[in-house]
Amino acid sequence: MSTKTTFKRIALVAVAALGLGVLSVAPSSAVVSALTVNVLASGTSSNSDGGFISDSTTAATFSVTGLVEASDSVTITFVAKSAPSGAVAVPRMYFYETTTPTSGSTRVDTSTVVSFVNNADSATVNTARSAVPVTSADSTYMGITGGSSTPFRMIYGAVGGSGVYGVTATGYAGAKFGIQLDSATARAAGTYTYTVLVKTYEAGNSTVPVQTKSQDVSIVVAATASSATTVNVTNSFARLNATSAVTTSGVDATITSVSTASATAKGYVYVGVRNAEGTSTTVAQDSITATITGAGILSQGGITGSSFKIAATGDKEFAILADGRAGVATITITTNGATYSPKTVTFYAKAAKTITATVANPVLAVGANTGAVSVAAVDANGTNWTGTAYIVASAAADALVAGSATTPVACAAYNATDGILCPITAIAAGTAKFKVIDASTVALATATSNEVTVTSSSATANTVKLAFDKATYGPSEKATITVTPVDVAGKNVAGQTLANLLATGGITSTISFSAGSDTLTAVSVITDPTTGAKSYTVYMPAASGDVTISATGGTSLPAAGQVKVSATTSVVNSSVDAATDAANEATDAANAATDAALAAADAADAATAAAEDASAAVATLAASVNTALGNLKKQISALTALVNKLLKKK
Repeated sequence: MSTKTTFKRIALVAVAALGLGVLSVAPSSAVVSALTVNVLASGTSSNSDGGFISDSTTAATFSVTGLVEASDSVTITFVAKSAPSGAVAVPRMYFYETTTPTSGSTRVDTSTVVSFVNNADSATVNTARSAVPVTSADSTYMGITGGSSTPFRMIYGAVGGSGVYGVTATGYAGAKFGIQLDSATARAAGTYTYTVLVKTYEAGNSTVPVQTKSQDVSIVVAATASSATTVNVTNSFARLNATSAVTTSGVDATITSVSTASATAKGYVYVGVRNAEGTSTTVAQDSITATITGAGILSQGGITGSSFKIAATGDKEFAILADGRAGVATITITTNGATYSPKTVTFYAKAAKTITATVANPVLAVGANTGAVSVAAVDANGTNWTGTAYIVASAAADALVAGSATTPVACAAYNATDGILCPITAIAAGTAKFKVIDASTVALATATSNEVTVTSSSATANTVKLAFDKATYGPSEKATITVTPVDVAGKNVAGQTLANLLATGGITSTISFSAGSDTLTAVSVITDPTTGAKSYTVYMPAASGDVTISATGGTSLPAAGQVKVSATTSVVNSSVDAATDAANEATDAANAATDAALAAADAADAATAAAEDASAAVATLAASVNTALGNLKKQISALTALVNKLLKKK
């Protein structure tokens, strides 16, 4: 056999044929006939690390069968035909037992077979062989034991070699073989094709084949998810970020910046071009179109412009630069498979047009006070101006109480929650006037705010107040309870920490609040510097009725202030209360109806009695009338008789 091919031939013996036929090396004049080589299945190997064992069941498999006589022999080898560029995986050929074992088709080896060693008791081996792993110091063996004390053995080692198996009978022989990829590193994706060469030899001539048959088999290695170039729209995204290289999807940042032209990026749009694997290291390929309208300009790869269309392999990022124009920049990102929501960046003019100042802290403490004055500003376009503002005392007299009339103090940076907050340091109790400007000196300012008056106080807490934020609530409605220390005049004091503002137990309630309410038992209270109060969130009870909270002043207050204070609110359930009112009204109506019925019954009884009395009176009257009529009749009869008597006398 030739040793100049890319892979050395692996000669395997086809054993356990149909009808117990086997292949032979004994000299003979017979010729192997009915030789067939059939591909059973193409291989499908993973491209993960891990070597050959994990892929043994996905080998490309084929079978070899033929009609052999004693001393005939067959060799099976293979050569590489094609492989993906850069492939380093080594192909191995394996012998699979297919016909003799009673357990069915079983792979009996776990590594490359160099040769089969002849077993003298071949008939016994073919009828009763089993796979038994044996460990050696330098290699692994799979012994095949049978009736002979000498095992029929497959030796594992480097690619190459040859082997045959002797037979003593005539019949059909055949076996199943597999080729798989052996690699301790990731296998290159693609199709690996190998040509199987099956050669038969006559007895007495083991070097010149009588016939040769070939068949191609293939192993397909699928690409990993991370190496797929197809874009997965679900995993892809476009995100506006305040900083560079934010490689995950998420909520767009809110970005505002001065419009002064600069090569320093004010924000970034990160476009994730992702495949099914979904990480930022993928090599998915797409076309990205990025366009900016309004103020600003884009930069990508050191090139600036208002519109880009680029071929992207993996993620791309676009920087957003200020170009001197104030206004809103709108950045649109589209790819072959998606159009993302527009991203916006606000560029404000260097100078503010109007600045509006508001006192944020009702009472300043003597000393430093952050967030004393709140500022809202816009530029000439009406755009929210978020540059650096400065606060300054209006006059020298004001500076005697707080701040400075000559050296403006920088305010805090703008944020979406608080806007711009300016600090004031008070040096004495009293009132002082301040204004806010858009520059670090009064001379450079282009916009000046309205004047505001602040009050600083050195007064201490004298007592405490409790209050609800509403007079009535619905069932389980959210409510706010405020705890406010006040001075002797009843005015708020500066925000501070009072270790024992309340006595033990803190705030109690006549009815328990619903789940999710803040704990109210603390005695130490830290009041907010902008409100001078401490707020608690509670959820009202579900039942209707009055709710009263109470607390007693603690030792942080003078003795006169250590008294019980309270606040009351009501829980009103309109629907339940209306139903209750309706039920009460119905009850009242029913009671009224009952009373009317009883009165009617009494009237009926009175009418019956009156009727009975009238009936008796009628009977008496009738008797009297009858008697009178009888008497009258008698009188008429007497008178008639008298008249008749007088007439006769004439």
